[in-house]
Amino acid sequence: MNQPLAYVHPGAKIAKNVVIEPFTTIHNNVVIGEGTWIGSNVTIMEGARIGKNCNIFPGAVISATPQDKKFNDEDTITEIGDNTTIRECVTINRGTTDRMKTKIGKNCWIMAYCHIAHDCIVGDNCIFSNNSTLAGHINVGDYVVLAGMAAVQQFCSIGNHAFVTGGSLVRKDVPPFVKAAREPLSYVGINSIGLRRRGFTTEKIREVQNIYRILYQQNYNNSQAVAIIEAEMEATPERDEVLEFIKNSQRGIMKGYFSN
Repeated sequence: MNQPLAYVHPGAKIAKNVVIEPFTTIHNNVVIGEGTWIGSNVTIMEGARIGKNCNIFPGAVISATPQDKKFNDEDTITEIGDNTTIRECVTINRGTTDRMKTKIGKNCWIMAYCHIAHDCIVGDNCIFSNNSTLAGHINVGDYVVLAGMAAVQQFCSIGNHAFVTGGSLVRKDVPPFVKAAREPLSYVGINSIGLRRRGFTTEKIREVQNIYRILYQQNYNNSQAVAIIEAEMEATPERDEVLEFIKNSQRGIMKGYFSN
């Protein structure tokens, strides 16, 4: 860690086996866990809480103040979970008084030039491809994949195991287990490949498909579809997860591909 060409503020708490490369700046009120590697020319600003065994590549800026005119230098933080990789020139802003933090989960892979704005909460095992952008106050579940140059509007939510195709503009909530594509963003099927990779059985994948057939392919409105799913489908964790997501959606869920 004793790199003479890096600057580490005396108030930062750095584990003994952290590697900090030349020309990196680490500000006051920063905590970095064991085994983490910080590349050259990284800036880690006040309020960063970085876990164990993370890799942060050159040019990244972690925990900069929010790009929010209402921000008044409140004492907020940015949390980065263990085993997360942050590639070149990623920017992650700390929270505002809304949530007091921005949080990235464990085992995530945030590729080059992504931006994660203030008060975003990102789950575990997510992959954000190059240039993906989250505006403020966004919720992202576990195992979510954003392909390159996807852009998510503020206050949106994306459910667990969802896949959003490259170049997508996400203006509505994306439910769990689905693939989202086209313009405007629409349901184009379930994320069956991702679900198989994560150990979902054929029967469980078929169950999820049947839920979304009712929701998106049988010309019901959302309220009608939810009532039918509740009445006709056996209660399972996956069924209940989809129903809870729809009921709690603040922006409304994205359309199906048969919708006008």
